[in-house]
Amino acid sequence: MDQRKENLLLIGWGASFISTLGSLYFSEVLKFIPCDLCWFQRIFMYPLVIILGLAIIRKDSQIALYSLTLSTIGGLISIYHYSIQKIPFLGENAPACGRVPCTGEYINWFGFITIPFLALIGFAIVFTTSFLIIRRKG
Repeated sequence: MDQRKENLLLIGWGASFISTLGSLYFSEVLKFIPCDLCWFQRIFMYPLVIILGLAIIRKDSQIALYSLTLSTIGGLISIYHYSIQKIPFLGENAPACGRVPCTGEYINWFGFITIPFLALIGFAIVFTTSFLIIRRKG
């Protein structure tokens, strides 16, 4: 495996690791209770830390197909979650999410950065690095 693919794997792993630590910080330190959509995003983010970490250790860039798939699904959930938070029509018509409303915003930095937005950034980085690995021949 060439050095560029190794670097891309490391960047993807770093993004998934920071995203995982961030979600744990919000729930375990700040005591924010995750809504149902947050849990689904975690289901797709947490395994990325393990599979990308193993890919780095084994120098196996073939894992990019799996990380691309997980990051795509997680990213789509993040986009939906962010949309119901920020687009009034969608938020008003969103189905009930559980005991914590998915339309709630624990944080709203600069008027647009919420927890689903942060998750989307993490998924986008993993998606991009995975896509570049797959596209790169050799």
